[in-house]
Amino acid sequence: ILGTHPENIDRAEDRHKFSGMLDKLEVDQPKWQELAKIDDIYGFVEKQGYPVLVRPSYVLSGAAMSVAYDKDALDNFLGKAVKISKEAPVVVSKFELNAKEIEVDAVAHKGRLVIYAIAEHIENAGVHSGDATIALPPQKVYLETIRRIKVITKKIAKELDISGPFNIQFLAKNNRVMVIECNLRSSRSFPFSSKVTGYNFIEIATESMMAASTGKMSKRAKKLLTYPDYKTLDLDHVGVKAPQFSFPRLKGADPVSGVEMASTGEVACFGDDIHEAFLKSMISVGFALPKKGILFSIGGVEEKADLIEAAEKFAKMGFDIFGTEGTAAFMEANGVKCKIVHKISAKKSPSVVDGMADGLYDLVVNIPKSYSRSVATDGYTIRRKSVDLNIPLITNVQVAKIMAEALTKYSVDDLKAKDMDSYF
Repeated sequence: ILGTHPENIDRAEDRHKFSGMLDKLEVDQPKWQELAKIDDIYGFVEKQGYPVLVRPSYVLSGAAMSVAYDKDALDNFLGKAVKISKEAPVVVSKFELNAKEIEVDAVAHKGRLVIYAIAEHIENAGVHSGDATIALPPQKVYLETIRRIKVITKKIAKELDISGPFNIQFLAKNNRVMVIECNLRSSRSFPFSSKVTGYNFIEIATESMMAASTGKMSKRAKKLLTYPDYKTLDLDHVGVKAPQFSFPRLKGADPVSGVEMASTGEVACFGDDIHEAFLKSMISVGFALPKKGILFSIGGVEEKADLIEAAEKFAKMGFDIFGTEGTAAFMEANGVKCKIVHKISAKKSPSVVDGMADGLYDLVVNIPKSYSRSVATDGYTIRRKSVDLNIPLITNVQVAKIMAEALTKYSVDDLKAKDMDSYF
């Protein structure tokens, strides 16, 4: 194996070894335990509180992971588990609400950090990194958070004596920084980091691995691994990577993003600011920008309050605002004119589906109370009907907010295609 020693790869991959290493380095991490008894799982939750992230001990791309916001959701997950035992334990972690997820793509050589790129997820934590909308360089992250992330990245690179590529996923909340995981390999975002920064991360990683394994450093390796200062934060442009979903082809699937990966591709675009790059990337994955009406159907009170400002922006731009009963009442009470449409279960007219069929809205913002997929709710019906009728759908508060911000600054005609080299 070229590059980082296999024993150190194991220290990063083994959850217990990696957690112990973080404790040794005095690096914060979410509370977690690997448990083999149902009573112990409920005991952990009683101590730490909801919500919690539950998953089998070994997962790929978030498969079989779930966020339990209450006892019913946890009961449901544990009821679906085939058998929990010492041979098949469950990992339970405290899930941090309203935290930002931040990723670092990096290359180190013999434990020394050579180059890194810090990217922020537009969605709050809870959306799989493969499904997240990602901005690079970060636009809404405290400078102190960035400093701490760089310090932690250097600590981990040194402790694992990394030679080659690696990716670290962080949670950040009020300048508290926690490590989720570290993968000693190239991540799916390495090409994105390379294109946006203008530095070939894979070439640098390859030269590091070869030099560490052979003991010889080529002229090219010397140049790349001793480069005085890779500028990856202070860029004059922004890149945004948007996920591509295939829900129209997956009949009956619930088109909501969560901790299980569901996207089948991604597109990245550049812009002079995050809003231009965001709109370009959304259009590139087939998202048609709205022109007339927007439907809001929002589950939780906190989410309703969080989206009032976005609804006001849309209304000021001339969009007709529609809302299901509870959402419409909340918006009217907060000064946003909103036409009521009824959920299917209300069996009243006009219904949400009537409005879709009549073409009243060309964007649906549906925010579920929790992100567990279910076919038994009005929310599911709205989401599924939107996809089946090819109406653009947003299921995340942060994406809805940045969409409103972006459309106040740019129209489709303002978005010009430019040669990538012109950004450097």
